[in-house]
Amino acid sequence: DDKKAGWWDNMVGPGKGIDTNKYFVICSNFLGGCSGTTGPSSINPATGKPYGLDLPIITIADMVKVQKLLLDKLGIKKLLAVIGGSIGGMQVLQWAIEYPGFVKAALAIATTTHLGAQSIAFDAVGRNAILADANFADGQYKSEKGPDRGLSIARMIGHITYLSEQGMREKFGRELRNAQRYSYDFNSEFAVETYLDYQGQAFVERFDANSYLYITKAADYFDLKKDYGSLTKAFANTKSRFLIISFASDW
Repeated sequence: DDKKAGWWDNMVGPGKGIDTNKYFVICSNFLGGCSGTTGPSSINPATGKPYGLDLPIITIADMVKVQKLLLDKLGIKKLLAVIGGSIGGMQVLQWAIEYPGFVKAALAIATTTHLGAQSIAFDAVGRNAILADANFADGQYKSEKGPDRGLSIARMIGHITYLSEQGMREKFGRELRNAQRYSYDFNSEFAVETYLDYQGQAFVERFDANSYLYITKAADYFDLKKDYGSLTKAFANTKSRFLIISFASDW
């Protein structure tokens, strides 16, 4: 029913790689998001207002625990596979570690056992763009007048990391969007600029700024080596079959 194809449309569906004629697929909005499961835009019953920044900090482990509670409620005893990319991939790894007898296969795509300093830095700059927006209002902004500019910039920063330097060069180069000559002003004119403008604005129309803060912070805190003492200890009791798909040029 969505207006445009989602990230997984090429992979999930009848006759596709994840064949819904054979498998039952469950996809839940994760904890801290803004499309169903409790997040900062949810109403705090104690105040009658959105939680905003009163919501406790959320971890990847918290997200997985909530998903397990959902499956318990549905009466599902075992999963054939857990699949996810990026932050979803972090959840895949957490699933395999936390519930070793529950997950038969774990497919972790473009993810990591912990973010490096550069990725944390990009997340921090994105969060600061939101926090510095005049409409942020300490996280209690109105939906019709939120920190849209800050969220847009945060998404633009994020999209820089979604493509490698080579990918950006091949996709955009130094091409101008709608002109043959430079305009010598501060409007967006390079193709890569207008791409980032579009991605930022499109994100504002469907996402909540506070959720962006919470989700990126959860990704920054994810560190299996720190949590378990070592990666060997972290995965020592896992029983899942693993498929790891990564990229040498990933951030």
